[in-house]
Amino acid sequence: MNLSIKLSIYATEHRCGVFVKGPKLSGNISGTDPLKDNRLLLEAKPLDESEEAKHTANVVNELSKEISRILVSHPVNAKRLAQGKNIANLVLLRGCGIRIEVPPFEEKHGLWPCMVAPTKIIARLGMSLGIDILEAPGATGDYRTLLTSKAVAIANALSAQLNPCPNVFVPGEDGHKPGKSDGYDFGFLHIKTIDYAGHDKATMFKVKGLEAVDKAIRQLAKLLWQAESCTNYQYFLCVTGDHSTPVEYGDHSFDPVRSQCAGVTEKDGGRKETPQAIGGDSVAELNETATARRCIGRFHGGEMMGVITKFLKLEV
Repeated sequence: MNLSIKLSIYATEHRCGVFVKGPKLSGNISGTDPLKDNRLLLEAKPLDESEEAKHTANVVNELSKEISRILVSHPVNAKRLAQGKNIANLVLLRGCGIRIEVPPFEEKHGLWPCMVAPTKIIARLGMSLGIDILEAPGATGDYRTLLTSKAVAIANALSAQLNPCPNVFVPGEDGHKPGKSDGYDFGFLHIKTIDYAGHDKATMFKVKGLEAVDKAIRQLAKLLWQAESCTNYQYFLCVTGDHSTPVEYGDHSFDPVRSQCAGVTEKDGGRKETPQAIGGDSVAELNETATARRCIGRFHGGEMMGVITKFLKLEV
């Protein structure tokens, strides 16, 4: 099968997203990642008998070899070798998938969306839903990320009438283009740091990370409140997660995650208003004890947007 294939690689810290474009491709292949330390690199295998799966597995295996060849002779590795350090000599490829046709986020929920997501798999998922990926200088997915930059990017995108809207990523290109001049209705801010701390079993990093996130949420709320006070718009925040990563386990678990929706209105020189009962309860904090008292109880993650859109229609 002699077919033209286009490859693009987008790196973020120690991770990268590999984009393969061409005819006769399949997402039904295994990866090269053994998923355990001190194991040999695997070969990608077709998971069905189709020619497309066999062809894609061959493409991925050739790509894996070419990446290793380039890395071994890279100047950074030569320097590390001279310093007696280990070299980065391969990339672990896993989670192959095909972009699926799904309704755009705006069509399904009636909100124009944007997101800040330096982690490429999250950004690609967003792009598949027609979500604009905002530029946020200094924002990464690791411990060094500038949460301030993320908060400012989202706040500016949601208040474009008052502040210049950030540029957005152009799929398949290295450049950016201007974001929506009249702003967005929905902003998704993804923070990866807390998950990393869980995987690293780094208790103090997780505590410090959560404290930094707490400050970033307060900064975002303040920016939105300032925009709200100058316009006729009303802003709301929803804080939640997609899974738990306990430090004692070092991997994802099935523990429930907490979520909370709230307005950003403040008065009297910046002091918070007295919490008002929302949807039948008066929970005004995001912690294990408080959210356990919420009348909404437990719900599946797939219902999160339904909860948010219902909350937006309530009088706060």
